[in-house]
Amino acid sequence: MSESLEALMQAAQEAARLAGRIALQHYRTNIAVDLKGDGSPVTEADRGAERAVRDWISKRFPNDGIFGEEFGERAGTSGRRWVLDPIDGTKNFVRGVPLWGSLVAVVEDELILAGAACFAAVDETISAARGCGAWNNNVRAAVSAVDDVRSATVLITDDRVLGPFLDVPLWNALADSAAVYRTWGDCFGYLLVATGRADVMVDPRANLWDVACFQPIIEEAGGVFTDLLGVPTAFGGHAIATNSALAVSVRAQLGIDS
Repeated sequence: MSESLEALMQAAQEAARLAGRIALQHYRTNIAVDLKGDGSPVTEADRGAERAVRDWISKRFPNDGIFGEEFGERAGTSGRRWVLDPIDGTKNFVRGVPLWGSLVAVVEDELILAGAACFAAVDETISAARGCGAWNNNVRAAVSAVDDVRSATVLITDDRVLGPFLDVPLWNALADSAAVYRTWGDCFGYLLVATGRADVMVDPRANLWDVACFQPIIEEAGGVFTDLLGVPTAFGGHAIATNSALAVSVRAQLGIDS
């Protein structure tokens, strides 16, 4: 790998901002909404943003693979691939709610080297690479120091679908004990944890493109990122991000081995 991790972080940030700029052109317009096979919405903003980022990556990193939500996988020869979600939070996007983002991760095997997320509607970008720190609008990002869930802000993508790896009574008890409980989910929840504005974010069901960029971002901001089995991975199909002070106790409350 010829590029430094810092260079990959900067490239991921540039790619995420490119997707965000294109998506923002369609935001709060009468854009047509289609439904994919799984029932989730997709728009030309999603497709156009991913096309642009794929073209950008292909020109700058021609040997790398690309794996995106809208157009699937293109194999590469370098052993590295870029994981893309052009608009995470499309349901918010099409309703004019600003809690959406454009996500980019750089992955080698199952090691996520760098990640970036652009929240174009609120003019925030966050990025990180291993050993390089996490940066929110070019300012060092850090998780909170909250160490008691009774003082914590706890977030989840959607509490109507908790999935098989999140025990419902244990989750309800955690949510009830939190100072603030909200469903500011999808990518926006991870931004809030990484910048100390929330303390726990749970994703009961997540694709790789939904969370890949956030593993290095949360970890470099001083937090802990695992799946709901306690494994430090973005490949588990579910995720939980916390600050470090609550990492053990919150996972224990949810019955997660850590």
